Amino acid sequence: MVGCQGVSTSKNAAAGPPPPASGELALNPTSESFGTVQVGSNQQQSGTITNTGGSTVTISQVGISGTAFTLSGISTPVVLAAGQIANFTVTFTPQSAGSASGSVTITSNGSNPTLSLALSGTGTTATAVLTALPTTLSAGNVAVGASGTVSGTLNASGANVTVTAANTSNSRFTISGLSVPAIIPAGQNVPFTVTFSPQVAGADSATLTFTSDAQPSTTTDSVTGTGIAAPTHTVSLSWNASSSQNISGYNIYRAVYTTSCGSYSKINGSTLDSVTTYLDSSVTDGVAYCYATTAVNSSNEESGYSNIVSDVQIPPP
Repeated sequence: MVGCQGVSTSKNAAAGPPPPASGELALNPTSESFGTVQVGSNQQQSGTITNTGGSTVTISQVGISGTAFTLSGISTPVVLAAGQIANFTVTFTPQSAGSASGSVTITSNGSNPTLSLALSGTGTTATAVLTALPTTLSAGNVAVGASGTVSGTLNASGANVTVTAANTSNSRFTISGLSVPAIIPAGQNVPFTVTFSPQVAGADSATLTFTSDAQPSTTTDSVTGTGIAAPTHTVSLSWNASSSQNISGYNIYRAVYTTSCGSYSKINGSTLDSVTTYLDSSVTDGVAYCYATTAVNSSNEESGYSNIVSDVQIPPP
């Protein structure tokens, strides 16, 4: 008798889809410090709530504590799909001198159902003052058609200062490096840059005006500069013609000279110089150069350098 082996026809249960990733909220920033704010004034800071999880989260409540702090820009309920962001603003308005604290609390059905944002600030009765330093800026001598820069700083004292505008009385002087509105905490400073772009030769100046919530509301600074004529130096070169046959033209090479000649670069471009003279008008004031030429024949064969003229000095501006 031949035995038979049974064959099972049962199948493993098919795996179902993975459970959806839970929603999870993240706060940015995780704490907010408002620094020193004058009593009766206010300071605002913004924040975000982001759903960093994989499923929708419903924010059921957003509360704030601390009598000096108020919340705006968000109302519940808020439904955030995965990756979505909600924005809010906290305002600090101290009613008396001294430190203050509070918190923003977010309640949701996310995997972290309660989030808290710590708030702090200090009220002061001191007057907020904005100072521009140095009191006079000098951009120095700048060639007409070029630009020169000079740096300054804005300093806040007494309380935080919010700078809302930065203007100049002369379009040839421009302010950069300061993004307004800019909050400067008490006792700190922020830099700014003034660029001077003269159009004609001669002395020039401007008044810089910074508008803020300090007392007084405008802070001024002065800046000076002198436009000078654009440099017109050139170097005139000449050499003896090559005695070799079938010469098509010449290449001209230049190197910067310090204590010796540096690396040479061809300055006549892709076109051979067909004569035995060349005018170099792209020199820089105050720099010294070395020069050499080569001869190129009709087979595009190039000779070695001619004798080298070194330490050709261009006058400083």
